[in-house]
Amino acid sequence: MILDKLDHDERVDILDENGKFTGKSCLKSKAHRKGLYHPTVHVWCYSNDGLVLLQRRGRSKKNFPLKWDISVAGHVGAGESLEKAAVREVREEIGLKISTLELEKIAVFKTKHKHSETFLDHEYNHTYLCKLDATTKLQKQESEVEELKWFSIEQFKEWVHQKNPDLVPNSNERYEKVILEIESRI
Repeated sequence: MILDKLDHDERVDILDENGKFTGKSCLKSKAHRKGLYHPTVHVWCYSNDGLVLLQRRGRSKKNFPLKWDISVAGHVGAGESLEKAAVREVREEIGLKISTLELEKIAVFKTKHKHSETFLDHEYNHTYLCKLDATTKLQKQESEVEELKWFSIEQFKEWVHQKNPDLVPNSNERYEKVILEIESRI
């Protein structure tokens, strides 16, 4: 049985400053409270006709509620492979069953955000692309996702360059890498 991420505190593997596994794990809440590095997966969905899928984060999210964000993102459970976590997150957040063969890893980004004194988000974001048909019926995860919407890659680029306040703040370098990788495939 898969529980909503808001309903349980999953265990995550702990990484060192360089992103290497330490052999230790702890609850996600403890990793965030203590600022321990842990792995996450980010899946950017795009279509051949130049669209990118964004999700508006749920209103009850601790960080960046109601901001537009990556198509799918989530924590990797302790002992879970990166690709299996990405497949699981796609199923949970947008309701699609995909295989690991549909994922194409493009980068790993080290992030360090201090949201509050007790919420330190230190992660290694394993970033993937996944090509979808933009007409595919998607089913958003009610507790995590407020809205799913396809945007043209041009509109997304404009948002990034204008630092649109409705978009989750990320480095332009990260967004530019994702845009470049998507554009090279359409």
